[in-house]
Amino acid sequence: MASFRRRQLLGGATALGSTSVLALTGCDEETDPDLPEPDRLFAHGVASGDPLTDAVILWTRATTEDESITVAWEVSADESFAELTASGEITTDAERDFTVKVDVTGLAPGTTYYYRFSAAGEASPVGRTKTMPEGSPERMRIAVASCSSYAHGYFHGYRGIAERTDLDLVVHLGDYIYEYGDGEYGGVRTYEPSHEIVTLEDYRARYAHYREDPDLQEAHRMHPFVTVWDDHEFANNAWRGGAENHDDATEGSFAERLAVAARVYAEWMPIRTGDPLQIYRSFRAGDLLEIFLCDTRIWGRDEQAASKDDPSVLDPTRQLLGDDQEAWLFDGLASTPSRWKLVGQQVMMAPLPIQALINTDQWDGYPAARQRFYDVLATTPVHDVVVLTGDIHTSWASDLVPDGVAYDPVTGDGALAVEIVVPGITSPGLGELFVDLGPEIVTDHPRFKFVDLVKRGYAVLDVTPARVTATYVHLDQVEAETAIETEVATVQVAAGEDRMTRVR
Repeated sequence: MASFRRRQLLGGATALGSTSVLALTGCDEETDPDLPEPDRLFAHGVASGDPLTDAVILWTRATTEDESITVAWEVSADESFAELTASGEITTDAERDFTVKVDVTGLAPGTTYYYRFSAAGEASPVGRTKTMPEGSPERMRIAVASCSSYAHGYFHGYRGIAERTDLDLVVHLGDYIYEYGDGEYGGVRTYEPSHEIVTLEDYRARYAHYREDPDLQEAHRMHPFVTVWDDHEFANNAWRGGAENHDDATEGSFAERLAVAARVYAEWMPIRTGDPLQIYRSFRAGDLLEIFLCDTRIWGRDEQAASKDDPSVLDPTRQLLGDDQEAWLFDGLASTPSRWKLVGQQVMMAPLPIQALINTDQWDGYPAARQRFYDVLATTPVHDVVVLTGDIHTSWASDLVPDGVAYDPVTGDGALAVEIVVPGITSPGLGELFVDLGPEIVTDHPRFKFVDLVKRGYAVLDVTPARVTATYVHLDQVEAETAIETEVATVQVAAGEDRMTRVR
């Protein structure tokens, strides 16, 4: 079992807006007695997610050889559980891989709760969660993460997120797992199973392997997550009808693989599900913000073009979201009573400024779909939109400007929204040879306010009625069991301005 890592502050805490350097260091497992060993009943920890103002999903898994097991659960506003808010029992079995999900209702808005599970004389770790606020919240603080390739290193970013105790929520934008086998993509840590995952048993084993990681467990234990998948929860560069990393001849029907992967995602993630393949949904925090989680990967995506010069790229009917999801998003943006509209999705929306980097898997390969999004912002009109993006393992902060529209880098005129692209937790960027390219892009293309093509990490959003502030948090490395975390850049978007400024 990997050793646990704690974050220790070097030189004292600093306020958000100035650089803070923190060390992620090893310690003995005995210092974390509440976390179970892998051979115990609740070896995969606890998690919560999809919070509403009055409800939240609670999750755990029972490791047992019994045919079925009944698990008790308790929720309290008091960490000591002196008075219970809700409690109950649920029976789980092999049909759902012994996972447990409870949709706890009747909760108070904007409230921190504690929860735990028990069965067969054992108790789970105590989890901490929080419901969404209602009315007019003064502030929310949200961590945004994506892309955690287990084979590329240690999950220091998850540990850093876990130890930010002032977070209200974690938004995960996908590539929560990777489907590859050992040595196919990264070689710092090995996978279980060691081969590429294809079957129901494979996907279940891979999620179980990820959820034995203590840093990922701790992030889930400390904060509610809202999640959406990207491609590697299925196979590389997936779309609704196939994937670059899928061969029907040797791996069977992609439709079957899709169904299996979606089923296991629903089993292992703390999400509220109906149709396992229909994952787009939204979460509102009063009149402050609404998060629209979109599926730009599976639900309605047409197949990627072979290259940027492929004539299909210019097809006006080409879809990334699908007609129904697109209508849902556009209607939601226009009708929400919340000031800030956070659009969580997978692939980079801003046009890449370097031809050699253009990737038709991104919105660059679906320009008509991107223009339809811009048209809604321009004609509705819809303001205060912040697009949150993962997928490409690098950091980009930019204004979003339609093709052919003049952009004033001083005033921001021409911009309709902004985009925050977060780096991977461990998945690699372009490498140290490209360390100087990010600043060069910012200089040559002023709609980009911050670009880093190398470092791993995550972002933290502070949302108030007046502004959204996004701080990029980078790690010096992920290949060893210690790391240093640094807040490297901060951008801000003022209400009503539809553009961002770099504040440090």
